[in-house]
Amino acid sequence: MPVAIACSKLMDFLLLCYAFLLGTATAAYNTHGGAAASTTTTTTHLQFYMDDFYTGQNPTALRVVSGRSLSPENGTAATSPRQFGDIVVLNDPLTEGPDRGSARVGKAQGFAVRSSEGGIVSDLHMHLFLETGEYNGSSLAVNGRIDMDMEVRESVIVGGTGRFRYARGYMLSRNYEYDLTDGGVVELNVYVQH
Repeated sequence: MPVAIACSKLMDFLLLCYAFLLGTATAAYNTHGGAAASTTTTTTHLQFYMDDFYTGQNPTALRVVSGRSLSPENGTAATSPRQFGDIVVLNDPLTEGPDRGSARVGKAQGFAVRSSEGGIVSDLHMHLFLETGEYNGSSLAVNGRIDMDMEVRESVIVGGTGRFRYARGYMLSRNYEYDLTDGGVVELNVYVQH
């Protein structure tokens, strides 16, 4: 048998072995909870109302850094309700309805950094943690640019935990009843694939 034909048959055999090993490794990974274990995707729409209050007896959002107060030229500008460089921490209840007495379904925890010198624009990083129903104990991670001058703001779902592992999607937020000084209620519509 000529050497070229023998080498060709050997290469075919090695490629076949490699393909078999790769297929076996992939199947083993999938059966033991690997990333591709589930091939079905569900799209879920969730609607919440977020109580985002800066004032009152029990504020749910708190400005922990005032950007302008750190700037020597603007030492007295810290009294403005929102300004470039502010960092706000959130621990907002999520409720079924917009009323303060509405049933609680979870909490929104995270922070926002005021990232624009013009307008009220924030870089938002937040987890929506659910405490009731079929998604109890699961959470969604949200990132986004929040421009308060826009009626509807869109953020991205970048992942999740529990029933929302490997989640992706988007969140639409709009002011239900909101004021820049005191805060208020924000309507959240979440569309998530998981």
